[in-house]
Amino acid sequence: MSVILETTIGDLVVDLFVNERDRSCRNFLKLCKMKYYNFCPFHFVKRNFIAQTGDPTGRGNGGESIFAHIYGPQAAFYEGELKPRLKHATRGTLSMVNRANIASQFFLTLADDLDYLDEKHLVLGQVTEGFEVLDKLNEILTDDSNRPYQDVRISHTIVLDDPFEDPVELRYPLRSPSPSREVLESDRMCLDDEMAEEESKTAEELEEEYREKEARAQAQVLEMIGDLPSAEMRPPENVLFVCKLNPATCSEDLHIIFSRFGEILSCEVIRDWKTGNSLQYAFIEFDKQEDCENAYFKMDNVLIDDRRIHVDFSQSVAKVRWQQFLRQRKTQSEKASANGKAAATQMSRKLASALSDDEAEPPKHNGTVEKKINDRGRSNDSRHREISLQKKNGYLDVKEKAKITNTPRSRKRSASSSKLKKSSKDRHRDRSRKDSAQFQSKKSEKDEYSRRRDRDYSSSPRGSRDGKNKSGSSKYDRHGKK
Repeated sequence: MSVILETTIGDLVVDLFVNERDRSCRNFLKLCKMKYYNFCPFHFVKRNFIAQTGDPTGRGNGGESIFAHIYGPQAAFYEGELKPRLKHATRGTLSMVNRANIASQFFLTLADDLDYLDEKHLVLGQVTEGFEVLDKLNEILTDDSNRPYQDVRISHTIVLDDPFEDPVELRYPLRSPSPSREVLESDRMCLDDEMAEEESKTAEELEEEYREKEARAQAQVLEMIGDLPSAEMRPPENVLFVCKLNPATCSEDLHIIFSRFGEILSCEVIRDWKTGNSLQYAFIEFDKQEDCENAYFKMDNVLIDDRRIHVDFSQSVAKVRWQQFLRQRKTQSEKASANGKAAATQMSRKLASALSDDEAEPPKHNGTVEKKINDRGRSNDSRHREISLQKKNGYLDVKEKAKITNTPRSRKRSASSSKLKKSSKDRHRDRSRKDSAQFQSKKSEKDEYSRRRDRDYSSSPRGSRDGKNKSGSSKYDRHGKK
């Protein structure tokens, strides 16, 4: 079952899911036949989301179902069908707002795969014709509350087929109602007036207006992301942007070439801040605007260093960004140099103090200085420092060596180390001696056991030659003992 929705921007043909949504389709069709949706505005439009309408007041909180006209105001809302479950899978899906409390408001989806709307809203039909109208709704301009600036409304509804019987309580209008005073005094932009103004303009004027709007929008975007200090800023008119340069071309070469047109305030080739390689574009600032214009007309597409350069005014904003970067880098370099100087001064002071300590001569021993050795054989600090310096220089006296090694602690250390200094040959000999002694003791025990067994066998009576007694157990254990 189909319905035609005539809007101020085009017509839409909608097929309803009558078999799946019996009660809701009856509500929608009867409202269309009652001309309830005539002059209802699209009060909520969000790009790539939905376009909502169905509220005669245009505020988004009004509307009532067809059952309020039959049973009274207490039946203004009803609960929609829960099964079968239909999804918002394709663009142009028509759904009733708020499945739990359905009245008259509905929306059209402007994008595919809006599955998160399935649980809250009720799918009722699908747009089959008029997708260009959906494109216009999707591109329409809105304010902060997603309300269109243009006055887009449903002007008329036509029911092509109605399978439901008409209730006796309903009285359908004989013709479409006239627009009310509120509709005529709307604060939204009228589409007819705007189209009349556009029809009076030429193609060149429309193209220029479009470019101005696009440039204004791009400037606002650049201001939001921080690339421009202000969207109202205009590029300087005395600066040329030169691109397609040879990597070998430097700032001095361009200054010499462009100086014949007039005085140049600055000329610099932009380079990579890490590698220092040329980015093959430059900015040239002239003292006078006339000199800049002459250079633009005469130097465009000129061959410089086997490259045909391009000169334009459109990239002059990058000049401002480059100057900001130069100022920032200059301040950073100044801070770094100041920190480096302070660090170098501190390091030089440390090195000077260390060198003065190393160059100090050690105290000389003249034989009269008393050598204080404590009971553990350790010297005091001055003596220990003197001996360590003598070791380092390699001229430690033999007597000093004897005094150092003749302490009780050194003697104890040398005795313990001498005990541990055994050769592997000595250890092997000790191990072999121990093994041979164990072998001899075991052999003697075995011989003793054999000797006792032979003696008992010779003295045993007949019938017990195996060395066992009457009980069957041996007189001796395995070691030859009784």
